[in-house]
Amino acid sequence: MDDILLETEMRMTLVIDNMEKRFINVRAGRANPAILDGVMVNYYGAPTPLKQLATISIPEARQLAIKPFDISSLGAIEKGIYEANVGITPNNNGEIIILNIPALTEDTRREYVKQVKGMAEEAKIALRNVRQDANGDIKKMEISEDEVKGLTEEVQELIVKFNKLVDDKLKVKENELMSV
Repeated sequence: MDDILLETEMRMTLVIDNMEKRFINVRAGRANPAILDGVMVNYYGAPTPLKQLATISIPEARQLAIKPFDISSLGAIEKGIYEANVGITPNNNGEIIILNIPALTEDTRREYVKQVKGMAEEAKIALRNVRQDANGDIKKMEISEDEVKGLTEEVQELIVKFNKLVDDKLKVKENELMSV
């Protein structure tokens, strides 16, 4: 019986982790190297993550600097950033690539908040699916009705806890996006 609760909690934790990773990709007008996590560079014919080819630093609040380990890969890195469609134009100065993060307009901020709310709602749906799976597993078990009721109440307590976590993380991200 405890296995079901542990597995349910673990799956719910994975849902929260996934939501947080998706939140990172919604930029808040500040430089964050995580926006380049999905960038793949064609390096000697093999798609390679940008992180493995260069160091990424933040020289200013709204700027990312990408310094490749191998200068000859500079053009391939620039092309990879274009193809990844991160919404930022890379500037190549021959040694490093600089990404200037544009300031967000009020409309853009509101649009990003809508996106984040959608991601939070998807996380809540995933949590409900986990709860449904757990309740289905509980009903299949050969235990008394009282034990079934007790376990389903514990699963319900878990979903309440995790839904509150989603709401808290959403509020933090909303404040981050709306602050100028």
